[in-house]
Amino acid sequence: MTAYAIGNLHPKPVLDEEVFVYMERVQATLDPFGGRFLVHGAPAREVPEGDWPGAVVIIGFPSYENAHAWYDSADYQALIPLRTRHMSGDVLLIDGVAPGYDPAATAAVLRAASGGGAA
Repeated sequence: MTAYAIGNLHPKPVLDEEVFVYMERVQATLDPFGGRFLVHGAPAREVPEGDWPGAVVIIGFPSYENAHAWYDSADYQALIPLRTRHMSGDVLLIDGVAPGYDPAATAAVLRAASGGGAA
């Protein structure tokens, strides 16, 4: 099942050379784990609900195990300080949904678990 690394990053107004080095080297750390950028540093084009400051990064992986192995890899761990010294933010690793995912089926399971009646 596809998994994702998602970042909501807050770069400083002036980026340091280290950030550019990070960007130049990060893809090489993703390649062994099948990672590819789906979104890279884009500000939200529109925020119809809530507040979303920062730049969005979404990287897709073939599996959660691949995403986790990439993040923990020595090559990526060596790059992290080049980014974190110049931007704060949140990063998470998360599973995607399986092919054929049905949100109504999930609602039924959650409803039953909560003791709620049928809709």
